[in-house]
Amino acid sequence: MSLFPPERCTVCHQTELRHFLTVRDVPYWRCPQCEATLMDPGCWLDPEGEKRVYELHDNNPDDPGYRQFLNRLGEPLAARLATGSEGLEFGCGPGPALADILQQRGFRVSLYDPFFHPDESALSRSYDFITCTEVVEHLHDPWSVFAQLDRLLKPGGWLGVMTCFQTDDERFANWHYRRDPTHVVFYREQTLAHIARRFGWTLVVPVKNVALFHKGGVAS
Repeated sequence: MSLFPPERCTVCHQTELRHFLTVRDVPYWRCPQCEATLMDPGCWLDPEGEKRVYELHDNNPDDPGYRQFLNRLGEPLAARLATGSEGLEFGCGPGPALADILQQRGFRVSLYDPFFHPDESALSRSYDFITCTEVVEHLHDPWSVFAQLDRLLKPGGWLGVMTCFQTDDERFANWHYRRDPTHVVFYREQTLAHIARRFGWTLVVPVKNVALFHKGGVAS
């Protein structure tokens, strides 16, 4: 198989990607700068194929186990928010459970999802906090999306990201997270730290697979 790397890393725009691994004819590339692992763009699903996969996900917003899973981000984020803060659940999917959790805590939450809540007006406002739970691994252009989120986030605001950090190269081929065909980019903690440096954010990792970015000031 002839391997030709993508023009640049979709996370940091580094141009010298290295072949990392090929699994069942799907090449993956490693960025030496931000350490992201990228599925070859030629293997991405089209939008219709993506949506079909998302519709198979069983993310019932009333399921206690699912709500507990999302609270791994919700609790440490809520502890850092001022009363009455207004936020955006970016990539909320068909069942925006985290928005409901945060609303029950007294926060106001708007919704945006390109497939299930395509309300572009939600992207014309600014927010005290933004959440992205199980979203960033799907992004075809994380470079641009993180820049968009930075623009939407008020100074002093928080961006909460939940994604499975990629830590073990030896297990990558059989990793359950890799086997989802809509997962096209995998982040190490170092990748998220690189993103934070790009925007001048402070990164906090309160629990496994959760990243909180603070825009300006000192975070805790």
